[in-house]
Amino acid sequence: MDLSNLKPAIGSVQTRKRVGRGQGSGRGGTSTRGHNGAQSRSGYSRKQGFEGGQMPLQRRLPKYGFKPLNRVEYNGVNLDVIQSLAEKHNISDITLEFMRDNGLASKKDKVKILGRGELKSKLNVSAHKFSATAKSAIEAVGGTITEVVK
Repeated sequence: MDLSNLKPAIGSVQTRKRVGRGQGSGRGGTSTRGHNGAQSRSGYSRKQGFEGGQMPLQRRLPKYGFKPLNRVEYNGVNLDVIQSLAEKHNISDITLEFMRDNGLASKKDKVKILGRGELKSKLNVSAHKFSATAKSAIEAVGGTITEVVK
């Protein structure tokens, strides 16, 4: 076998139908497009979601919900996670940069400290927001809270 013997598999290559070449082509004057209407014209392209004139699905379903434009999303970090990080790295200051370095938040995330878990050591925590239970838990062990305004 060499390059001169190579052929495609039988039935894999078919000749393209040349439509729109007049009466003698065997496809008639309409060239398999039917008679009048948008689909018979050149340049027609069907809209995405078009269902043949039936009311499309995205219009049949009801509108739902509301998203306020000025809502601020916070990335929640719980006290038990902070405690385990403080023990692991043996530090007492938990800053936004420290949380970002340890994968708790990304660069543009706003961070809110939440109250799940308990603190055993005195920590100085800085974040954008604190829940009431987190505030009381941090202050109960003698830690300090710094709310970052940004």
